[in-house]
Amino acid sequence: MKKHILPAIKLTLILIVFFAVIYPFAVWAIAQAAPNGGKGEIVTFKGKTYYSNIGQAFTDDHYFWSRPSAANYNAAGSAGSNKGPSNPLYLEEVKGRIDTFLVHNPGITKAEIPADLITASASGLDPHVSLQAAQVQVKRIAKIRNIPEADLKTLVNEHTEKPLLGLFGPAKINVLKLNIALDELASK
Repeated sequence: MKKHILPAIKLTLILIVFFAVIYPFAVWAIAQAAPNGGKGEIVTFKGKTYYSNIGQAFTDDHYFWSRPSAANYNAAGSAGSNKGPSNPLYLEEVKGRIDTFLVHNPGITKAEIPADLITASASGLDPHVSLQAAQVQVKRIAKIRNIPEADLKTLVNEHTEKPLLGLFGPAKINVLKLNIALDELASK
């Protein structure tokens, strides 16, 4: 037993140094080479500053709605709800989101609502929605803002981020950037 304890202690100390010092320093150093020093992309609009990589709450009818957040869009408390898909409280919450969406988007059926508009992301801070989630909201926004649907569809397409290398992940749209562009389009 003694011949196993000393190597185990050495290995533990080596791994502590690697994972508690060397690895975090390497990640920090790589982040410093990224734009804005790894602090994320900062967007300023009408005198306010936003981080485009953190989800924002958009629930007004004249904006594209963002993905629901289990953390109430609080970056300090990023977390999912940890409720399983059969949890009655979770199901009631999702049903409420569906009902709210249908009230604000007449003419849309329950089957047409993309999952990302009624379920929160794992972090609760996802700044993106799917292309389908943006497209299903075009009719509501066009009617409220009196903007032709074709113009809004073009705006959505212009702000669609393609999958990484054309292979990894779905096409997505940053809701903050899309809504800023929407405000700019409406002000013209």
